[in-house]
Amino acid sequence: MDFKQRLQKATQRGQQMRDQRRSEETAKALSEEECRRMHTSLRLELNEHIEACLRQLADNFPGFQLQTVVKDRGWGAAVNRDDVAFGSGSGRQNVFSRLEIVVRSFNEFHVLELATKGTVRNKEFLTRNHFEHLEEADMDSFKEMVDLWTLEFAEQYAAAS
Repeated sequence: MDFKQRLQKATQRGQQMRDQRRSEETAKALSEEECRRMHTSLRLELNEHIEACLRQLADNFPGFQLQTVVKDRGWGAAVNRDDVAFGSGSGRQNVFSRLEIVVRSFNEFHVLELATKGTVRNKEFLTRNHFEHLEEADMDSFKEMVDLWTLEFAEQYAAAS
């Protein structure tokens, strides 16, 4: 085999490698888009559950305001209320209670992440995160976490009131 033939074979191998790399990049881009779609679908389902739980919490404790949360870091819902507490000698004091549960935005780690913050009468007592890889995400476990965090907040609020 002379140099010209070896050069042609090397060129063909290089072109095959380029074509293979392009097809792998295309497949990776599709899987990235599939992950994004899966995250969106799971987020929407989870947001419905979050809103339903927090709506029931607000109905159970009159005075709480339900609001949808849409931030660059995530989507979800929150309930909050402002109260006035009268202490002996200290006079009047404003107290704030809030529970926020959000599903974090899609990221390069391909995880579904749920985050919460809870404050009862100006004291933050609940800061939690729960996450799973998108392929392994179990919606039942996420919904259980929302239920658990909502019940924990309700118990703390009722105890403090």
